[in-house]
Amino acid sequence: MALNLLKLCVGVSSVEELLSWIHAELALKLQSGSPAEQIHTTRMVPRRLDELLNGGSLYWVIKANIQCRQKLLDIRPFTDAAGIKRCHLVIEPKLQLTSWQPCRAFQGWRYLTQADAPQDVNNDPLYNLPEALRQELAELGLL
Repeated sequence: MALNLLKLCVGVSSVEELLSWIHAELALKLQSGSPAEQIHTTRMVPRRLDELLNGGSLYWVIKANIQCRQKLLDIRPFTDAAGIKRCHLVIEPKLQLTSWQPCRAFQGWRYLTQADAPQDVNNDPLYNLPEALRQELAELGLL
């Protein structure tokens, strides 16, 4: 069974903003001749690599709600120039919207089992609403 990671999307206020950031980063990589892969760097290296890479995803918490996910493609531990162990999470540069699930703030990342992960939403009219309206509905507990 796949295991997932849960992470706060710091500095991003909407799924649309995250998607825009992803496109901008990929465009910069293509311009510079770097591989066109999306990489997110973390300080800690997950220990349950096999479970995560067996179909796991990185679920993003935006504005205190899990709102979307990206499939994990690879996990690459490394040591930076200062001698600190870090990790590159290679993720598919495609966002999958999920049903919104409230989540309190935390540091770093957390494991998220498939049973606790929110469901993907596909063509649900509620998730086609403008971002501001979705946020207001979520704050009212209606989404």
